[in-house]
Order: sequence, then structure tokens, then C-alpha cells
Amino acid sequence: MSRRPQDHYGHRARREGYPARSVYKLQAIDERYRLFHPGMRVLDLGAAPGSWTLYVAERLRGRGQVVAVDLQRLALAPSSLIQVLQMDVFAIEVGVEPFLRGAFDVVLSDMAPSTTGNRTVDQARSFNLFMRALEVAQGVLKEGGAFVGKIFQGPDFEEARAAMRAAFAEVRVAKPPASRKESIEVFLVGLRKQGREKSPDDSPEEHFEDKETQRSKEKPGEEVFVSVRGSACFEKGAQIAFDDASPRGFGECAKEV
Repeated sequence: MSRRPQDHYGHRARREGYPARSVYKLQAIDERYRLFHPGMRVLDLGAAPGSWTLYVAERLRGRGQVVAVDLQRLALAPSSLIQVLQMDVFAIEVGVEPFLRGAFDVVLSDMAPSTTGNRTVDQARSFNLFMRALEVAQGVLKEGGAFVGKIFQGPDFEEARAAMRAAFAEVRVAKPPASRKESIEVFLVGLRKQGREKSPDDSPEEHFEDKETQRSKEKPGEEVFVSVRGSACFEKGAQIAFDDASPRGFGECAKEV
């Protein structure tokens, strides 16, 4: 199977010393929501090949800790800032694992299944990974903490978002510019973890402040952060967004991607 050719994000990652282009997805989300500060503890689930872990360690500026967990062996040298663990995320026992002692400020998950080419199967597997990451996050995050998790668009998306709304004061959906236009991945961002679990009815509807940048106003080389309001699909690189009140279901939208 041939490897996909590198785009400018891939070449930039190589120049800047990151293992993968995915670092610029997290960078865009961080720049939008200001997730990381020195002194924080961050849990990175599905951390291989390590780009997100390295980015967070840089943002901590010598103070704090990143715990990187992946089923694969991570080629990252442990340091005073980085702890590396090879294990299955489904085997993590919250409240038992020594590395989970003490609350975390942020939990990240860039986990994705090995794709089969069957969109229904791939989305279902992505949903399961996302929900497991959210379960771990709910068990280890301190009150006021944040969670970022990747999920493939599909019919289970609204269930995942409802679970996020029950746990966080604010929930956003984002597709950073480094996500490939043809990709069905999006990121759910939960801000300010609540001390008690809310019902979905307690959660206000999110109204994204991010304004879609007009293509005519873009400058060459300018990076544009694309945030999604309600259910959304992406067709030929354009953003097509639907409010939650739209009668069109997310599953229908996903078929158009």
C-alpha cells in the first residue's frame, strides 16, 4: 500500500522536529481555546507517534507533566516533563493506576481506529475510542479541566456530544486547518469540567464565536481555523454547517462528505 504524499504540514513537521503533521491540529485548537499553561498535568491518550506530547511539553515551559499512553511503543525519551507508558487504553483502571494519581488539568485523545474502508464500521470504532477516552477523562480531570477528543463524523456523533454536554460547561466542535479536507474527523472540545454530571437539558446550546473566514480575504499562506456550528459536513473543502434545529440528520450529512 503506497503512502500518502506529504503536504506542507508534513514537510513543516519534519523541519520543526515533530514526528507527524497532527501536531498542527492540536496547535490550532490550543491557540483558539488556550488549553495549556506552565505547571499543568496533561494526559495524552493514543499519543503515538508523539507529536502532541512534544507540543504540550513545550507549552509547559519546564513546569508540569505530560503522561503519554499508547498501545504502540513510543519513541520518546522520558524526562522530567514526559512520562511514557505502553498500554491499552481499555485496560486503564481509573483510581488504581499509579500514573493517574493526582488530578489532571487536560486530557487529550487523538485516537483513531485502523480504518477498514467501511465508513459505518470505522465511525463506530471511532465512537468507541472517543467514549472510552471521555470515560477516562471524567475520572481523572479536576473540576474546571478540559478534554479534547477526536471522533469520526457519523450517526453516533450526537450521542458523543450529549455525553460531553453532560460533563462540561462548554462544548465546541472543531476541524482545524491541518485536518485533510476529505477527512471525516472532527474534534470535540470540552471546557470547564463540572463538579457534578449535568443532564443534557441543563447544557446551553453552543453558539460558536468563530467566524468563517471569507476565502476572498485570505492571505497566501494564512492558516484558517474552521469551527463547526451544530452538525456539519465538508464537501470539496467548503464548510456546510447546519444549526441543531435543522431537520437534516447528522448521518445524512456525513454521507455527503
